[in-house]
Amino acid sequence: MRNRNLVSMILAALMAALIAVAAQISLPLPFSPVPLTLQVLVVLLAGGLLGPAWGAGAMGLYLLLGVVGLPVFAKGSHGLATLLGPTGGYLMSYPIAAAAIGLLAPPGKAPGPLRTGAAMLVGLLLIYLGGGGWAVVWGGKTMAAVVYGWVLPFVPLDLVKLAVAAALSRAVVRALAGLGMSGAPRAASVGKEMGEGSSVR
Repeated sequence: MRNRNLVSMILAALMAALIAVAAQISLPLPFSPVPLTLQVLVVLLAGGLLGPAWGAGAMGLYLLLGVVGLPVFAKGSHGLATLLGPTGGYLMSYPIAAAAIGLLAPPGKAPGPLRTGAAMLVGLLLIYLGGGGWAVVWGGKTMAAVVYGWVLPFVPLDLVKLAVAAALSRAVVRALAGLGMSGAPRAASVGKEMGEGSSVR
């Protein structure tokens, strides 16, 4: 248990650092205030790899680092003003999305590719809902403007990120399990020994 908690803590810190780096790979879009970054990929990966608590914690740590002044948000921005700005809803949705993914496809239960992908799709929808909803409620944007300028243009690439995150998370979980650092294979093997292999997906 201690070993797994230590691994989870290390991975959570790595995810927080990784999303800070991913935010700096930013491509401005002329038709949207939302830049194209790799942050969504890391959010999905954190949820699929760390589970609900550690996944949300990693994303929460990232937001905390930005709020206290470290330039970890897109384009090196930081501070509470960025978090509460027009696109802040996307940032605030990250812990929620990671937690939802971890709940729907717990890495310790060795979820299959379909379950992992479906969980990440829910997480992606939560990110869209958080970002778009914030822009409508607090930013005064119309729903049509948000859908056509803030959501739809990002869907194709986000689905590619989802596929990559699902594959990576399952590969890393299996690798850690092979090193005795995860409960996933153990859960699967126990299920088979008890004749309940179908319960682990």
